[in-house]
Amino acid sequence: MRKGLFITFEGGEGAGKTTLIEEIEKTLHAQGLPILKTREPGGTHLGEKVRELLLQKTAGPSMTPHAELCLFLASRAQHIAEVIGPALQLHNIVLCDRFNDSSIAYQGHARGLGLEPVSTFCNFISQGLTPDLTLYLDIDPQEGLLRAKGTRAHDRIESETLAFHTKIREGYHLLHKQHPERLKLIHAGRPPNKVFEEAMDYLAPLLKMNYVQ
Repeated sequence: MRKGLFITFEGGEGAGKTTLIEEIEKTLHAQGLPILKTREPGGTHLGEKVRELLLQKTAGPSMTPHAELCLFLASRAQHIAEVIGPALQLHNIVLCDRFNDSSIAYQGHARGLGLEPVSTFCNFISQGLTPDLTLYLDIDPQEGLLRAKGTRAHDRIESETLAFHTKIREGYHLLHKQHPERLKLIHAGRPPNKVFEEAMDYLAPLLKMNYVQ
């Protein structure tokens, strides 16, 4: 039976997830709380190899949506077994950059595989593991892509069309409507300190309930 807190971070490309996660990690660590920061795809040796396959640009045939989804979920299955599950058992606060919502928004909605089939597949692979809180950073796709391009070259998924990234945002908005209690929408076009403050407002009650005596 899990004992810790599972917090996931979602958003389109360039939304600022990395900045927010790092700031929350630093803040909670300063409070003496047990933190594990991880990411998807990745988090394990297998996951990092899968990440390379998924994000690298190649001159060969395009990866099919079904193959793409299976690679993401292979990484996730290993990630849960090797990293996330054990950390939760040790009463850690797990901060995870992306989880099932990403697969549903990207492959389910934007790639056209369907929200419900992908959601069902994700739940099967994750064995019902659900985040206690998901912080979704919402940003206009055009602005987000400009941010991402300013830090490094675009990877395979970032290089998709603006229409594709707009569909990703639509997918997240649908998920927000379906799960308003778990998935909190934060407007990410604002200064990072404002985004951080709102994120902590959502996180604080869970910390008080589970870690403050």
